[in-house]
Amino acid sequence: MVQIWHNPRCSKSRASLEVLQNASQEFTTYKYLDESPSIEVIEDILKKLNISAKELMRKGEDIYKELDIKNIEDETVLVKLLSENPKLIERPIIIKGDKAVIGRPIENTIELLKN
Repeated sequence: MVQIWHNPRCSKSRASLEVLQNASQEFTTYKYLDESPSIEVIEDILKKLNISAKELMRKGEDIYKELDIKNIEDETVLVKLLSENPKLIERPIIIKGDKAVIGRPIENTIELLKN
């Protein structure tokens, strides 16, 4: 089963959703801004993405600057911040089994579905 972490207001997220729909791929949609992911879920996603918490963050968001996140290096603190502030999470995230990708560029989504 495939899952997309989706923000309907994001054009990249909508594009990945369209790829999933056109691929006739069975999937679920998780609107992470409506229901914040737990720390455990974020840790699992980071493993599937094979990236750090800071790499998953949207550095252009005001909250990133307000919290002075660029100077935080503690992974536990960063994961907690992602859970508490889901707006910081880069999008879309597409998960398939034990792998995940950030759907930017859209080719990442297409490639994940091939495997």
